[in-house]
Amino acid sequence: MDVEWGILGGVFGVSLGITIVVVVMFSLGIAAWARAAGEPRLGGSAHRGRRGREKPALAVAVVCIAACLAVAGYGIDLIVPG
Repeated sequence: MDVEWGILGGVFGVSLGITIVVVVMFSLGIAAWARAAGEPRLGGSAHRGRRGREKPALAVAVVCIAACLAVAGYGIDLIVPG
């Protein structure tokens, strides 16, 4: 039995990259969701310059979390035989 280290390293690199992308997308989604809900930011006023930004922030949150769910669903589809 021979291990092809180049292929194993490639799989590791892609897995690490996708993991980082999903974590960043989820974090951005949660941050956008908090902004859409009107959560105050640290060190700033709660309502300074916020008019009209709730809907775009909610749209960004939905897109980011939907992308994370799509990646997770694709991973499950790859693992589970069907």
